[in-house]
Amino acid sequence: MISSAIILIILILILVYLYNTLINKKNQVENIFASVDVQLKKRYDLLPNLVASVNKYMDHEKTILEKITQLRTKAINPNLNDDEKIKLDNQISSALGSILVAVENYPNLRANENLLNLQQSLNEIEEQISASRRAYNQAVTDYNNAIEMIPTNIMAKAMNYKRKEVFSIDEKSRENIDINKLFSN
Repeated sequence: MISSAIILIILILILVYLYNTLINKKNQVENIFASVDVQLKKRYDLLPNLVASVNKYMDHEKTILEKITQLRTKAINPNLNDDEKIKLDNQISSALGSILVAVENYPNLRANENLLNLQQSLNEIEEQISASRRAYNQAVTDYNNAIEMIPTNIMAKAMNYKRKEVFSIDEKSRENIDINKLFSN
């Protein structure tokens, strides 16, 4: 009787430990994603200023500017889930890269002090976003490992936990940059 009570107590303690481990991992992912979200919000707040600064110079790139504006509008929607935010972030990163490359073709714009300040702010935010993404990806990897590895996977299935997506770069961003295109005026 005493040995079966001890075994029951040990099993309960193991279940509590597994449960708490999974809750900890889930909360860590949510907490770190919130910090990524804060950095993305900073970027979204900077985008209208960037678009306004380059708009009068860049007649040929109107479609890029309109795309950035549309993506920003979608991205600030509070009802987006994490996966949608990640996809929009990839699209905005790609569009920003296009606009910054296009700036190189406009000497007056490159010399614009307001744009230079915006680019510096954007670079700082991009560095912060990059650091936040790394922390998020590590937390998601730990979480995904926990819900897939024995014995926590049993508890994770009972709690209906699903894999989470990491931040990754899109296929367009993986392409090599054409240096000649950047330096030709």
